[in-house]
Amino acid sequence: MRPIRNFIWTLTAVVTLAAAVYLTFTAARWFNRGASQFFWNTTSVVHEVQSLSDLVTVKYVMNKVVVLEDVKWYGESRVLLLAQGVVKAGIDLKRLKPADIAITGKKISLRLPPPQITDAYLDDKASQVIDHTTGLLRAFDKDLEQSARQNAVDDIARAARRAGILDEADKRARAELQNFFTRAGFETVEFR
Repeated sequence: MRPIRNFIWTLTAVVTLAAAVYLTFTAARWFNRGASQFFWNTTSVVHEVQSLSDLVTVKYVMNKVVVLEDVKWYGESRVLLLAQGVVKAGIDLKRLKPADIAITGKKISLRLPPPQITDAYLDDKASQVIDHTTGLLRAFDKDLEQSARQNAVDDIARAARRAGILDEADKRARAELQNFFTRAGFETVEFR
């Protein structure tokens, strides 16, 4: 008889606790229906946005043929490089300051840092030296190939700039941040 009584008391306690939890959440929802739970300030927005760090929004893959020659009176060295480079661009959100953000109710206004190329490098698997010739009286120049690779990276980064990678990075960053702030509860997102 005693185990049944303990079971009934335990069951009653569990049902009472479950009912109390349910009623607490239901009452909270009833009282908060008209209330706004939107609490953002400039400091919290800056912290959240800076945690995104570098917002890389565009990646270009470009090819370039580089011929580099070192001609001396006693012979020449020449490298022919087929380079495939990758250029990434975006916005460095760590540079965002509280003065760059204005919040009025559910409207946020931002002044973003300018877009920049965040990375430019050669894809070593897709790049190859087609020809490396050394004159009869010349020693093999290993630095010539490295110079050709660096020239390729610089040329590919310049070509990406001319192709509009920075404008595209800016547009995509704005779209991503618009989406981010809309999900955070802002109704209007404005870029200055």
